Amino acid sequence: MSMQSKSESYAAAGVDITAGYKAVELMKKHINRTKNEGCLDDVGGFGGCFGLNLAGISEPVLVAGTDGVGTKIKLAMLLDKHDTIGIDCVAMCANDIICCGAKPLFFLDYIACGKNIPEKIADIVGGVAEGCVQSGCALIGGETAEHPGLMPEDDYDLAGYCTGIVDKSKIIDNNTMEAGDVVIALASSGVHSNGFSLVRKVFDVENADITSPVAELGGKSIGETLLTPTRLYVKSVLALIDEVKVKGISHITGGGFYENIPRSIPDGLGAKIDKSAVKVLPIFDLIMKTGNISERDMFNTFNMGVGMSIVVPKEDVEKSLEILKANGEDAYVIGEIIKSEDKIIL
Repeated sequence: MSMQSKSESYAAAGVDITAGYKAVELMKKHINRTKNEGCLDDVGGFGGCFGLNLAGISEPVLVAGTDGVGTKIKLAMLLDKHDTIGIDCVAMCANDIICCGAKPLFFLDYIACGKNIPEKIADIVGGVAEGCVQSGCALIGGETAEHPGLMPEDDYDLAGYCTGIVDKSKIIDNNTMEAGDVVIALASSGVHSNGFSLVRKVFDVENADITSPVAELGGKSIGETLLTPTRLYVKSVLALIDEVKVKGISHITGGGFYENIPRSIPDGLGAKIDKSAVKVLPIFDLIMKTGNISERDMFNTFNMGVGMSIVVPKEDVEKSLEILKANGEDAYVIGEIIKSEDKIIL
C-alpha cells in the first residue's frame, strides 16, 4: 500500500483512507499469529493466497461457510469491548463447516463501520485472529469499509467467510445413522451468537444496568456473561472424527434444538432428547424467568447450554466421551436415535 495516498476531499466526506492504513498496520501482529504452512501472501493485497496441501487426500472437497455475529455486536458497543466479538464471527463459520467433517483452512473477515477508528478495528481483528488460532485456520485477508451517512460513527457490523477441506470419503454421512445410536452434547460457553434480539429485549440492555454483579450468574454481570465468546469446537471434533465413526453433527445456533438437531437426522429417524440431562446454564434460566418465556420457546431459540450435538454408535460412546474430554470439552449423553417420523422428540 502507498502511504502517499491521501484525499482531503474524501476525508471531508467522512472517509479517511489513512485511518485504514493505520488499522492494517495495527492488525498485522494479530494476523501473523494465524499464519500456517498454506499462507502464500502478506495482508494488504487484492486477494488472499493459500496453498493446498493435498497429501493423504484422494478426493478433496472444499467446504465453505459464511456468517455474521448478529445483534450481539450491540453488547460490544454498549460495553466498549471489541476484542472478543471476532471470536464469535470465526466460530459461527468454522463450527458450521466441521459439521461436514471439514478442517478449516483459511478465513476472511468484513467489517463495515460508520468511522474507521484504527485501534477499535485492530481490537476486532485481534478477536478474529484468536478465533482463527483456536480453530487452526489462517486469516488471509479481509475488508474494512467506512459507511458515513449509512451508519452512525460508533457503529459497525462484522461478517466472515471460512473455507475448509475434507476427503470426499470422510464427509459426515447421516445415511449411516440408525436407531440405537447415541446423541452426545458438547457444552456451550453461554448464549454464543444467537437470539440476541430477544435477549436485548428481555434485559432492556440499552437502558438497564448490565454491568453490576448478578448473584444468579455467579457474581458476573449480565453484560459480561452475554459477551462471553462462542466456543470453538473445531480441534476437539476433528480429533473425534479421526478415531470414531461420527454419523451426524449439529451446530446449535439460531432456532435452538428444534431447528438444528433435525438438520443432521435422516428421514424415518428422530433424536429423542432427555431434557433433564441437559446442563442448562444459569444465563438461560435468568432469560426465561426475566422474559417470562416458555420452555419450548427457549429450546427453539437458544442453545440452552449445548453448543453442538454429535451422533455416534452406541458401542463408541465411552471412547467418544474420553476423546472429547481429553480435548477440553464438557461432553455428555443427552439422548438417542429412534425410529420416528418426528426428527426431534423433546
